[in-house]
Amino acid sequence: MLTGELRGRIDRIWNDFWSGGISNPLEVIEQITYLLFIKRLDDLQTLAENRARTLGEPLERAVFPEGADDRGRPYEDYRWREFKNRAPAEMFEIIDQHVFPFLRTLGGEGSTYGTHMRDARFTIPSPALLQKAVDGLDDVDMDDRDTKGDVYEYMLAKIATAGQNGQFRTPRHIIRLMVEMTAPTPTDVICDPAAGTCGFLVAAGEYVRERHPEALRDAELLAHFHEEMFNGFDFDSTMLRIGSMNMLLHGVEQPDVRYKDSLAEEHGGEEEAYTLILANPPFAGSLDYENTAKDLLQVVKTKKTELLFLALFLRILKPGGRAAVIVPDGVLFGSTKAHKELRRILVEDQKLDGIVSLPSGVFKPYAGVSTAILLFTKTNSGGTDHVWFYDLAADGYSLDDKRTPLLPAEKLGACLTEALTDDEHAKNNLPDALARWADRADAERDRARTDQSFCVPRADIEANGYDLSINRYKEIVYDEVEHRPPAEIIADLRKLEDEITAGIAELEAML
Repeated sequence: MLTGELRGRIDRIWNDFWSGGISNPLEVIEQITYLLFIKRLDDLQTLAENRARTLGEPLERAVFPEGADDRGRPYEDYRWREFKNRAPAEMFEIIDQHVFPFLRTLGGEGSTYGTHMRDARFTIPSPALLQKAVDGLDDVDMDDRDTKGDVYEYMLAKIATAGQNGQFRTPRHIIRLMVEMTAPTPTDVICDPAAGTCGFLVAAGEYVRERHPEALRDAELLAHFHEEMFNGFDFDSTMLRIGSMNMLLHGVEQPDVRYKDSLAEEHGGEEEAYTLILANPPFAGSLDYENTAKDLLQVVKTKKTELLFLALFLRILKPGGRAAVIVPDGVLFGSTKAHKELRRILVEDQKLDGIVSLPSGVFKPYAGVSTAILLFTKTNSGGTDHVWFYDLAADGYSLDDKRTPLLPAEKLGACLTEALTDDEHAKNNLPDALARWADRADAERDRARTDQSFCVPRADIEANGYDLSINRYKEIVYDEVEHRPPAEIIADLRKLEDEITAGIAELEAML
C-alpha cells in the first residue's frame, strides 16, 4: 500500500504535467513511463557494475557503452545519476537529442522493453517541466519491487478518469478475484490477448510470488517466470509500452508483450500454446468477415467481437487449460445461432465450470454494461457435469460513478484475514464468492436455487437451450402478504383519520 506522502508526491508530479500543458492522462503516464524506464536502465547498469566489481570480472551486459556517441556526447551522460544534476536546459537537450534516440535502438538487443521503445516520442514541452518530473521521480524510493508496482498501479488508476481511456483498466479487485479462482502455478503459460496495461498478467505474477515462493529459487522455474510465463497482445503501441513497463516494475524481466491484432491475424503459432487465459476483452464491436482471422470463423461464424474472442480463447488454450474471462451478459443468453453454438461448445465439448454474475456498476464511470465472469476448462471431450452460478451483488464499492469504498481498506477485496459480518458481506461479496467457488464440487451442490450461489446440472442447461443467464435458474421467494377484506382496511383508515383529526384539535387547543 502506498503511504499518503508517496501518493502526494505522485499527485504533484501528475499535476505538474497537467499544468505544464500535457492534459491527456495516457500521454502523462507514457512520458512518466519513459523516465522510469531510463531510471531503471541506470539501476541495471549499476547492478552490473557492482557485480563485476565484487567478482573481479569484466563488465557484462552493459546497458550504456563506453566512450561517446557520434556527436561526441559521452554515454555516461545518458545515465539518470548524471543528467539529473545538470541544468534544466542541458538535461532537456541530453534526453531529447541523445537518450531517446538511444532508447529507440535498444530493440536490437531482443529486449521486450526496448522493442516497445522503438517509436518512443519525447513530448515534454519544456526544460522546467522535465526538471520537475525528474526531481519528483528521483525523490520516490523505487528500490523495493512492491513500492514500484504500487506506484505504477496508482498512476494506472488515474487512466480511469480519462473517459474512454478507462476501458483499458479492469478494477484491480475483480482481477484479483479471477486470479485467485484460477490459481496460477509456476509452470503455467499465461496469456491475455487483450492485454492493455497488463493488469491480469501482473496480478498472476504477484500470485505466483506469494503462493509459490520456492519456484523463484529454482533456476529453471525462475527462467520460465521471467521469459515464458507471461504473454500479452494488443494493437495499441501506447498500451504495449505502458503494459510492458508495468510488468518490469513488478519484477518480470522479459514478458512476451507484443503487437498483435488478436482477431484479425491467424493463430497458427499460438494454437494450443497456453495453459491459462485471463482477459477482459473489448466487446460490443463488430468486424467484417474479410477482416477476421479465418481460423476463428471455423469455430463460429460471427462478426461480434465478444464471440470471436471466446472462439480465440478456445483456439489458443491447451487441452486441460483453463480460462477466467469477462463477457457481456448478452453472451450468456443471446439468441443468434452463433451465441447458441458457442454456449453449446462450452457445455458439451468443453467443461464449463462456473459463472459469476457481476453488478452492472463494476465498470463505472465509463461503462454501465452488465457483465459476468466465465470460467471454463478446455477438454475437447466434454466434462460439464454441473455449472456453478454466483450472483455477486456487491464488490465493496458504491455502484455509482464515484465508486466510493464502502468498507475500510483491510475489508476490501477477495483475500481477507478475518471473516466479514453479515452487514459487511452485504457490501463485499468477493470473499464469499471465492470460498464457495472452492467448495463447488461438494456442499455447493446441495444449495437451493434461492441462495446466492447454486449448481445447475448440465441436463437443465440443455433443456433451456444452453441459456447461461443466472436469472433463468435462480428462484425467488416472495414474502407472503396478508390479504384482508376491503371493509376492514377502510375501517382502519377511518380510525386513523379520526386519530389525526383529534390530534390536530388538541394542538389547536394548546395554541
